[in-house]
Amino acid sequence: MSAPRLRVLVCDDELRILRGLKIVLRDAGFDVVATQGAKAALDGAALHVPDAAIIDLVLPDGDGVDVCRQLRGWSQMPIIVLSAVGDEDVKIAALDAGADDYVTKPFNPRELVARLNAVLRRAASKVDEPTIRVDGLEIDLAARRVQRDGQDVHLTPIEYNLLQILARNRGRLLTHRTLLSEVWGPQYADDTQALRTHIANLRRKLEPAGEPRYIRTDARVGYRFTA
Repeated sequence: MSAPRLRVLVCDDELRILRGLKIVLRDAGFDVVATQGAKAALDGAALHVPDAAIIDLVLPDGDGVDVCRQLRGWSQMPIIVLSAVGDEDVKIAALDAGADDYVTKPFNPRELVARLNAVLRRAASKVDEPTIRVDGLEIDLAARRVQRDGQDVHLTPIEYNLLQILARNRGRLLTHRTLLSEVWGPQYADDTQALRTHIANLRRKLEPAGEPRYIRTDARVGYRFTA
């Protein structure tokens, strides 16, 4: 007996894009709840509770940021936002409101499906891991010990806190504000220079010779742990 198809809520005010998303997602094995506005998206999610949501940020009767915030108020479903190029501030606001990732328009359908599958896998595998092991890096959360390729890596408390937050949310884009609030506190949420400095120090210790291995930068938005 085959596994039930996962349900994805899709909200976009452009009918052409909505139709394309329905075809792409159905071909990828998902059931689709298609909506064209903020109210319709929230009503659709309440009537047919989805396993994930893909939300455009510009809607005719509201905005995607508010939809993300309201969905996150009662559900931990993965949320991907769609954004037109240049909407960095709105994109960041959506991530801070609870979105897990974003895809910029125009988008590659295969990339969108890959990102959707990635956030669904993360949601399904969320457990309290005593140790995180990825690509030669081992983070012992109980002992607060980090090793790379079997060798101890000595981190400052701030560097360790940044690493464990990123690793616990691996694959998810975390905004500057989210990381600053989590590590330093809400009163430091705008101190992006301090964050960049500590991320640079962390990378020097984890990624010798400057080879990108664990932490990816999303320009002007934030960071994600990609191993």
